[in-house]
Amino acid sequence: MLRAFSVIVLSALLASLAWAADAVKGPAPGFALQSRDGSKVSLAEFKGEVVMINFWATWCVPCRAEMPKLEALSQRYNKLGFKLLAVNVENNPDGVKKWLAETPVSFPVLFDTKSEVSKLYKVETMPTTVIVAKDGTMRYLHHGYQAGYENDYQTEVRTLLRE
Repeated sequence: MLRAFSVIVLSALLASLAWAADAVKGPAPGFALQSRDGSKVSLAEFKGEVVMINFWATWCVPCRAEMPKLEALSQRYNKLGFKLLAVNVENNPDGVKKWLAETPVSFPVLFDTKSEVSKLYKVETMPTTVIVAKDGTMRYLHHGYQAGYENDYQTEVRTLLRE
């Protein structure tokens, strides 16, 4: 019984790792979402640039802790061909807009109120961060956030900017 359970757990773990490996090698799924200023923002607009897509929610404590770190990363690399898109996964953007008034960011915040883009990217953990290379392929995938992850993001962004 324990052996069968171990095999099932190991299989599930390997399947999730296989998805992560596949995800970072394939083309980034295209999308267009409404931003907080009411305009539509499309991933295609940033072709030829390194793009970080960060899926987040205001109820997610690690997401809130990560936001100022993402702002610093965006400010540092924006003029070098790096764009950050924060995709909020909540149903109601009003609370998000209020939270952003208290924690301002300069990068586009997009609203995935119907979870369509989250499903495209198979988001299961908050936050989930995908970094897309200039050629439109997903290259790095991060689940969750802990202090220090921003150092990994910076290294990955710098690597992709040099390509």
